Amino acid sequence: MYDWLIVGAGFAGSVLAERLASQRNERVLLIDRRPHVGGNAYDRYDEAGLLIHQYGPHIFHTNSKQIFDHLSQFTDWRFYEHRVLAEVDGQLLPVPINLDTVNKLYGRNLTSEELEGWFASRAETVDQVRTSEDVVVSKVGRELYEKFFRGYTRKQWGLDPSELDKSVTARVPTRTNRDDRYFGDEFQFMPKHGYTRMFESMLDHPNINIMVQTEYDDVKDVVPYRRLIYTGPIDEFFEYRFGKLPYRSLHFRHVMLDKEWHQPVAVVNYPQTHDYTRVTEYKHLTGQTHSKTALTYEFPSSTGDPYYPVPKPENQELYKRYERLALATRDVWFVGRLATYRYYNMDQIVGQALATFRRINESLPVEAATPAVRLVGSPAALAS
Repeated sequence: MYDWLIVGAGFAGSVLAERLASQRNERVLLIDRRPHVGGNAYDRYDEAGLLIHQYGPHIFHTNSKQIFDHLSQFTDWRFYEHRVLAEVDGQLLPVPINLDTVNKLYGRNLTSEELEGWFASRAETVDQVRTSEDVVVSKVGRELYEKFFRGYTRKQWGLDPSELDKSVTARVPTRTNRDDRYFGDEFQFMPKHGYTRMFESMLDHPNINIMVQTEYDDVKDVVPYRRLIYTGPIDEFFEYRFGKLPYRSLHFRHVMLDKEWHQPVAVVNYPQTHDYTRVTEYKHLTGQTHSKTALTYEFPSSTGDPYYPVPKPENQELYKRYERLALATRDVWFVGRLATYRYYNMDQIVGQALATFRRINESLPVEAATPAVRLVGSPAALAS
């Protein structure tokens, strides 16, 4: 008899498995349909000994010391600040858009103060910012929107930015200084020995059993357990009762080149050309020294593993129907990006899992057999 069955060995499931095992001394069975732990953050060594991210680049960044300190129990860190270039009009230019982006693109020599006015003169008036297009054109105007955002977004989502919620492009800042870091968070690091090693350390506990290449349906009626934490797609859990929730997927082409370096930064975006959205060179992330280099080309797709919930109002309405089912389902806690149909960064998932653990402790004494029903919401909601 397990105290907990946890479906999904990514950040949400693994963080909760470790907390339940180590802090409550409860027995956990952690399963995943893939042949490994770590979820989308899984990394591995290729045949040349280069560490690559199987599912595209994962850059850890957070402003939460609590989250950083928690993960530091399971890994040492390598300081790393992420930088991205975009190939626009035949030039490699910094993104997010900053002072250097505009000056190089247009052959100008603007100051930061002058750039503010330059943006203002091109920004379009938008009565109510609702869509991803609205966000960008109201800040920097239509020309930069067309060059940097529209093509990339259409490839990534299979939809025009005018059809997507404002949250998609609102996450990308626009700067008037020369700061070319992709993220501005206080803590920006990579696990020193990779994400997989971190997950293995996190899950190395006698109370945790792990089964990979295992479907929930394979064990739910066979293995006895008291409580369930589910981190998979919520529509799949309810057998698509109201229809499938739309997700965007990715396909990856991993390439090894017989040269030391291929590009000047870890990631180069391609908003105007090619079928792929970006190319990642991993040695920038890992700090490895090697005579060869490893790249990943990313191709967005409408088919394949679910990666990104598609942020449209009608999709949220469909999710709300599943959410009501989840709230009425006893003994199941729904946690994570797929189970709550929201896009989260890695640190937000860790924060959500830690908040879920606190709520479990508050509502479910260790000696009790049946928990209260919980549906895990956004990090902001959990903090309230």
